[in-house]
Amino acid sequence: MGLLNILGLSGKSESVKDFVEKGAIIIDVRTVGEYREGHIKNSKNIPLDTISAKVEEIKKLNKPIIVCCRSGMRSAQAASILKNNGIECMNGGGWQSLESKL
Repeated sequence: MGLLNILGLSGKSESVKDFVEKGAIIIDVRTVGEYREGHIKNSKNIPLDTISAKVEEIKKLNKPIIVCCRSGMRSAQAASILKNNGIECMNGGGWQSLESKL
């Protein structure tokens, strides 16, 4: 498994567009302060250090999830946590890059 696979940045079976078409919710895993400085409209802010505690709440949304952060590193960790808990999820990478794909 290569570095890009570990980061959730390669071998994507579905694109951002596919996830959005299925009604995906965007979760920004940066800190509250970072989120306030700029974010994707209608995204939810759930910082990485609280994501494990929010798994059941996220499951109740019953939607696919796209996670993002500043560079893609924290969102890769979040995507791994969510996938390990049975949530359909993809790493959207950095929020500004993701925003340009929406």
